[in-house]
Amino acid sequence: MDKVLIIDDNTSIISALSLLLSLHDIQTLSAITPQAGLQLLRENPDISLVIQDMNFTTDTTSGEEGRALFFALRELQPDIPVILLTAWTQLEMAVELVKAGAADYVGKPWDDNKLVATIKNLMELHDLQQQQRQSQSRAQQARDQLKQQFDLQEIVYRSQSVQTLLEMATQVAHSDVPVLITGPNGAGKEKIADIVQINSSVKDGPYIKVNVGALPEELMEAELFGAEAGAYTGSGNQVRQGRFEAADGGTLFLDEIGELSASGQVKLLRVLQTGEFQRLGSSQTRKVRVRFISATNSNLQQMISDGRFRQDLFYRLNVIELKLPALSERPEDILPLARSFLAATGKHLAPQAQQRLMRYSWPGNVRELQNVMQRAAVLTRGDTIEESTLALPEEAQLKVPDHNFEPSRELLEQTLANCNGIIAQAARELGLSRQALYRRLDKYGIPY
Repeated sequence: MDKVLIIDDNTSIISALSLLLSLHDIQTLSAITPQAGLQLLRENPDISLVIQDMNFTTDTTSGEEGRALFFALRELQPDIPVILLTAWTQLEMAVELVKAGAADYVGKPWDDNKLVATIKNLMELHDLQQQQRQSQSRAQQARDQLKQQFDLQEIVYRSQSVQTLLEMATQVAHSDVPVLITGPNGAGKEKIADIVQINSSVKDGPYIKVNVGALPEELMEAELFGAEAGAYTGSGNQVRQGRFEAADGGTLFLDEIGELSASGQVKLLRVLQTGEFQRLGSSQTRKVRVRFISATNSNLQQMISDGRFRQDLFYRLNVIELKLPALSERPEDILPLARSFLAATGKHLAPQAQQRLMRYSWPGNVRELQNVMQRAAVLTRGDTIEESTLALPEEAQLKVPDHNFEPSRELLEQTLANCNGIIAQAARELGLSRQALYRRLDKYGIPY
């Protein structure tokens, strides 16, 4: 059970507080000197809150002793909430210490109900912060372990959704089954393909990338499967080697696979089934062994319903699907990514600029964030990038809670802890109204 530490040279106050808290099933420890109080804090890791007096020497009313004790407590445990017991003469000092991080100050004599309510709220918040730190520590350990085991191509992330995606990507990397990477444009699908390839059994073989959407339809089959001399207008007298041949013994990554023509889909299906294909204008069957990775931002299921994509090809491609969420669905990644894009410039983001980044909906995903950071770095003369330099569109600045942004429990707890339980500040950080934040806290049973 969590405990409250009372540090006061007046034993009557210690007795009164101990009795009051015991009536509410809150255990207490007590000390009559700052030195004894600090020692108890060292010896009892289950102390989750401190109530301290501001004066300990007879005829001393300046509050300097309390100030020194407060900073000594913070040095031992920077995050422990501290309530200051004050007389009216120490009010100015108490306000100064609250600005420095004290949780609250309570005048003598105190209101029992208000004091107990304050203590319970602070203890719940402290427990929440402890749990959040433990969760963050476990998540960091999992990220570090994955990074040690696999080559993650220096990908930057903090979200659990990307961690789960990378765990699956590295798990399937050594198999030779086709992998389909889905997600919106600019989210980083090619980076995931790179991670699958570099951790595969054919990582030393060729790695051929093709953006199917950038190929003219009349040249698409020649590019992928090759063509004999004179097989199409403008081909000349040279034989064209296709991307499948070039990738033999390695990996072929086809981006925007949904743009593949109907005839190209038929040939691709055959390659996936047998490893065999024919060059354009040739009847000779060729055979390759290729690890196949594809990516798309299209809804292939809808394309199947519309008759624009073969169902049998979809099932061949979709043996393993890696779903990369949009940046707006993993807001924990926004600031780490932004800082990584600025690392080489030596510039950093002002607090208001960070808040603006967190409130923006990022329709262009990671690619848009990278462009914004590059532009802001160029336009900023000093070391600090201000909010105005980001020049984000006003109409898209705030996320719409019911449609664009649904924070996870992890993000709610982290933001609330970072804002020391201040609902208004946490709501601003998340781009929500206070009422919307309260509803989500109640939904997850998060104390506030």
